[in-house]
Amino acid sequence: MPTSTANATWDGGLRDGKGSYQGQSGLSGTYSFATRFGGERGSTPEELLAAAEAACFSMALSKGLQDAGLSPQRVATNAQCTIEKVGEGFKITTMKLDVTVTAPGLDAAKLQEIAEATKKGCPVSVALAGIDNISVEAKLA
Repeated sequence: MPTSTANATWDGGLRDGKGSYQGQSGLSGTYSFATRFGGERGSTPEELLAAAEAACFSMALSKGLQDAGLSPQRVATNAQCTIEKVGEGFKITTMKLDVTVTAPGLDAAKLQEIAEATKKGCPVSVALAGIDNISVEAKLA
């Protein structure tokens, strides 16, 4: 099975430093304390987690729909990853997934059933199981 790689560096102190990351595919960006906690526009580690969760969940849900005998045409997932101050440190507290699916013959109840099962089995969801609240709201297109 494949192994994906990425690297990151951080230069300077926590509040005045700057970081950068690059993945093997060329995905890259910069981040800082201000982009992560200060509301400044820019990349954050949580954005990367949200992208990973949205991508993996979309693929896994498509498989779940196929396994149920359906033919998914489109699965669009928006993930929101929230980090909050907890005690003396910070913790990712929420991953909220909003999913819209186009699949002929699929009804809302079946979609929600498959989406909940996907949340429990998606590899990235499993890796993020330490997040207290992972929710999924699935709707038909």
